[in-house]
Amino acid sequence: MPERLPSWADTPTRDAILAFIDRVAHGPDAVPEAERVAVFDNDGTLWTEKPMPTQLHYIVEQWKRQAEADPSLAERQPYRAAVTGDYGWLGGAVERHYQGDDTDLKILIGAVVGVTAGMSVEDYAASVSRFYEEAKHLTLGTPYADAVYAPMIELLRELEANGFTVYLVSGGERDFMRPMTERYYGIPPERVVGSALGLSFDAETGDVRYTAGLDFFDDGPEKPVRIWSRIGRRPLFAGGNSNGDLPMLAYARAGGGFAILVHHDDDAGRGDQPYDTGAERALAEASDRGITVVSVKRDWSRIFPEG
Repeated sequence: MPERLPSWADTPTRDAILAFIDRVAHGPDAVPEAERVAVFDNDGTLWTEKPMPTQLHYIVEQWKRQAEADPSLAERQPYRAAVTGDYGWLGGAVERHYQGDDTDLKILIGAVVGVTAGMSVEDYAASVSRFYEEAKHLTLGTPYADAVYAPMIELLRELEANGFTVYLVSGGERDFMRPMTERYYGIPPERVVGSALGLSFDAETGDVRYTAGLDFFDDGPEKPVRIWSRIGRRPLFAGGNSNGDLPMLAYARAGGGFAILVHHDDDAGRGDQPYDTGAERALAEASDRGITVVSVKRDWSRIFPEG
């Protein structure tokens, strides 16, 4: 029989995860398979989010092109950060959101919707797919397909092997994730729940197109709401890594489920940047809420896929 979770170290964390899966999938306490729902955040949970989330990398490339066409844009944020390569400002805007300050995030979102406004959903999907084929992770220098966390991909497969249906529930934009989730994670597009740009139907061309607005931002308390509205079931297993994931993890725990919080604490130079920023409250409250903290340093024997 193949080893279960081979990229996980032999620690109490791994034992607790497997014990829970076995209990709810087999034996007298087994939960009906239809109720075995697992939800996972994306950035920082299933793949890296440093030095900035992958979607932001894609958008930065679009902003650069817009600033080349209209140099006056480079005089203001976020275009100035994109043109000058100031990834600190861009990443900091996301971190400040997790700390409760959305001032810069609103600037980002305003520019984000300008990238896709008027574009058909098919054209956007094709543009994103090209990005995934060509782009390299900014610090690892590898294709983004190789920047996924091997232990987490193994966990997805372990859950599925035990009758779980896995959903991606992210603050990232839904249609940016859909072109890669099946290839990278084995999660089909219909099981991707994320933030959404506004959409409208163009009766003249027969296309669905993006509007110049944000429909909703799937983070924090919005995550349980979106889970219920899209899935119609409380998750039995949940995984996240930030303050914005805390309501989703608490939602699973309140129903007797299992929740994990990935802690990026590895200082061994294995390629995953250690950080607590944006996860301070989640880490502080994890024990009291019954959330299992997964230490990248101690609980993962390998971080990225081999080869």
